[in-house]
Amino acid sequence: MKAVGFHASLPIDHDQALVDLDLPVPVPGPRDLLVRVQAVSVNPVDTKVRARATPAEGRPQVLGYDAAGVVEAAGPDVRRFRPGDAVFYAGDLGRPGTNAELHCVDERIVGHKPASLTIAEAAAMPLTAITAWEALFDRLDVRKAVPGAAHAILIIGGAGGVGSIATQLARRLTDLTVITTASRPETLAWSRGLGAHHVVDHRKPLAAEVAALGLGAPGFVFSTTSTDRHLAEIAALIAPQGRFALIDDPASLDVLPFKRKSVSTHWEFMFTRSMFATADIAEQGRLLDEIARLVDSGTLQTTFAESFGPISAANLRRAHALIESGRAKGKIVLEGWA
Repeated sequence: MKAVGFHASLPIDHDQALVDLDLPVPVPGPRDLLVRVQAVSVNPVDTKVRARATPAEGRPQVLGYDAAGVVEAAGPDVRRFRPGDAVFYAGDLGRPGTNAELHCVDERIVGHKPASLTIAEAAAMPLTAITAWEALFDRLDVRKAVPGAAHAILIIGGAGGVGSIATQLARRLTDLTVITTASRPETLAWSRGLGAHHVVDHRKPLAAEVAALGLGAPGFVFSTTSTDRHLAEIAALIAPQGRFALIDDPASLDVLPFKRKSVSTHWEFMFTRSMFATADIAEQGRLLDEIARLVDSGTLQTTFAESFGPISAANLRRAHALIESGRAKGKIVLEGWA
């Protein structure tokens, strides 16, 4: 089968950073689906793994986490799906990735594809939707107000993949005032179009930018990018007893300035359930089915922003390069096989 992977960690401008491969078809385990992958999207985690991982000698590593496709076969213990079902999912960091024509995935972390979306639009959704949902409702518990705080959330990086879906979830499923950050006209317009009440410039001091809105100190802050650069400003602007969540990988995270305000800190990593086979691993599949229901009801929209053509090493290298530039908005999707 066709696949895309790498043999060594290389800069993305190297022609061997990602290469086209011909690999054996994987065999599904008892709880696995064998999915014919029709579309994938690219996330920052793809670029981070490519930059840091060392594939086993003689064995290429296949990246890719978001996917949408059709179930080709199912293991004997599968209960929720059957061959022919259209699905979408975010994969498992500990298994081969979705940049392959055929891919094995545990049925418990898979959702039924939203009927109203194309396969490319669906592929843009899973990883960011799970991350945003878990950050807002499981980690920050945004439905529980912070006493005395402005009933508002600041989402840093509002036009990115996670920020784009977090903005929609916060605006449409809660009564929070949604403040996002952006720095370019196109990302500002994108974030407003997804429902942000206010968009501030993250190139400027965030505490002053948020204070100028006249809302008071927000009870919640969700940082999706550049947390180390904004941490002092977050500590200054967040309300006492506020709740702070992040998803990126700062070199260090000094939360001591949060002590005087009793700010709780929450790290969100959507691969935790699959990585540790947690007792509630099936919540991920149920969550994706709920996302599909919300999309099909018109409550949420896909964050698909740009198509980079068919799935190939050359096109994936272009997508990785754009992600690494920090100038992407929404999600980059590749559909079909070159």
